[in-house]
Amino acid sequence: MIEIMNGLLIFLSVFGTTPTVSATEAPLLPVANQPMTLEAYVRDYFADNPVLAEVAKCESRFRHFDAHGVLRGEVDQSDVGVMQINERYHAPRAAKNGFDVKTLEGNLGYAKWLYEKEGLQPWASSGKCWKAGAVFALAKDEAPKN
Repeated sequence: MIEIMNGLLIFLSVFGTTPTVSATEAPLLPVANQPMTLEAYVRDYFADNPVLAEVAKCESRFRHFDAHGVLRGEVDQSDVGVMQINERYHAPRAAKNGFDVKTLEGNLGYAKWLYEKEGLQPWASSGKCWKAGAVFALAKDEAPKN
């Protein structure tokens, strides 16, 4: 509730009152009224490889942060972020290739890079979860459009 109030106060302090628009213009809405969820962002980011979105769903339930900062793995604290990239194994290679896996963009970017190099093997331990979702996602993408 406080976060919503702070967002509203920031919005009002920036815009004053509700902006006026003409009948021919679309109304300007604050970002908070139509937020893009992290799930939607991840699915859009991996539109060319929807199985990676299913991996994110299984690995982190589409979360990159928690109350303590960057999301850490429940089983292995070295797993970080929405794609649960293991820092112990991947941090040096990620950094060498310009990715910071603790940032959302770096986590997603490295996951895409890793997928291109190694396929789904780095996420094999959660495969039982994402394989079913991947089959559904592919079937949905291949369904005839009306």
